[in-house]
Amino acid sequence: MTQQVPSTEPELAGVRNFRDVGGLPTVDGRRVRHGVLFRSGHLAHATQEDAAFLASLGLHTVFDFRNAADQKLEGPDVELPGVRNVNLPLSDPADGAEFWKMVREGDLDQLRAILDGGKGEARMIASYRKIVVDRTAEHSRVLHALADDSVPALMHCAAGKDRAGISIAVTLLALGVEREAIVADYLESAAGHRRYKVRRSGSADTAYTPEVMELLDPLFDARAEYLQAAFASIEERWGDVDTYLAQGLGLSAESRDRLRERLLD
Repeated sequence: MTQQVPSTEPELAGVRNFRDVGGLPTVDGRRVRHGVLFRSGHLAHATQEDAAFLASLGLHTVFDFRNAADQKLEGPDVELPGVRNVNLPLSDPADGAEFWKMVREGDLDQLRAILDGGKGEARMIASYRKIVVDRTAEHSRVLHALADDSVPALMHCAAGKDRAGISIAVTLLALGVEREAIVADYLESAAGHRRYKVRRSGSADTAYTPEVMELLDPLFDARAEYLQAAFASIEERWGDVDTYLAQGLGLSAESRDRLRERLLD
């Protein structure tokens, strides 16, 4: 039986950006049920208390969208008893490896070269467009799993913002959640206490100067234009959300109905 979580957001010591997606309104007057769909950053650093809380949610499946490079950097998720773990990378392990090495180790001039003048924002927008168009098989698998048996579910990547953010958004589109509500939920990842902790080499006075942090900000911020670029790509490629779900993700009307019955009040 689905567990109901407290209305007050929990304070998790080792898991950032955790929240219940319940309560979001659909265009036809329903709401996402509390206690069935959660999102967060990675679970690799979860404390014993964090793990106990997560175990209390009655989760069926944890979807981990990190790639091998992420898992090498952060470590594997903590084991939660009786929970199925599905690793479904949404970016190639080698994709951008040199770029992210520069983010973590590069000096100011190197960071300026790859991020200044809007290059950071442009990279994020291109990434969102690519993930939503190129990763239809992965998103199809997630939606079919949710429709069949995989709730309650938790979706996460490294920060819980980009890959998990897109996957949550796709799920919410399939549920018929209002577009403004999807964007508002996504933007909650911008809050300071939710953001991924950037790890850079060197001393604090050189690795985390105000200019460095300003250059890095587009990569670790949640911005409406990023998610809206993904929505635009769906519409450019498939025309509308219904066609994207049916043709792009192979989600039948019956499966979509089952998904809605499992996740909506």
